[in-house]
Amino acid sequence: MLKVAVYNQEGKQVKDTELNELVFGIEPNNQAIFDMVLLQRASWRQGTHKVKNRTEVRGGGRKPWRQKGTGRARQGSIRAPQWRGGGVVFGPTPRSYTFKLNRKVRQLALKSALSQKVIDNEMTVLDTITLNAPKTKDMIKVLENLEANRKTLIVMDEVNENVTLSARNIPGVKVIDSKGLNVYDILDCTKLVITEGAIKAVEEVLA
Repeated sequence: MLKVAVYNQEGKQVKDTELNELVFGIEPNNQAIFDMVLLQRASWRQGTHKVKNRTEVRGGGRKPWRQKGTGRARQGSIRAPQWRGGGVVFGPTPRSYTFKLNRKVRQLALKSALSQKVIDNEMTVLDTITLNAPKTKDMIKVLENLEANRKTLIVMDEVNENVTLSARNIPGVKVIDSKGLNVYDILDCTKLVITEGAIKAVEEVLA
């Protein structure tokens, strides 16, 4: 089992806790991480791009000139793709970019991302985090105590409204619950701050 220090929100070490090596101590699988990030980014694409083909552009109902005898190439419509103002051939149309990954691959990617944070010493475990009122100033103080001065992801077992509101106006800080933990957010942060309760919740699902 992996042993890590547990801190309070004043930045003082209060005890040690053990992490499940099947979740936080595996060798990261870069391919699984890459595939999962690709899936997440693809799912964010709206896919609302649209061009008009020759059946949708205006005009072109009449044959421009007769088939034979003019010396010019035969034409059926002034809205054919080769004409100015004509329809577009093989242009983008509305579609969904989402695709599927097997459940075991998704879990492997999440475990790999968490294990990489442990390897890089970019994960801090908190006993709990509470604020009496939504104050950005108090949240900044907590982050300074934990030396989380850059992009920080705070993962809680249950999101506290005061914590969420206090962190909302701080650039680079994001608060989520353990159910919303995902590979992209883990990789996107330089500091992962996770509570003990969130660790237990994650281990129950992934171990």
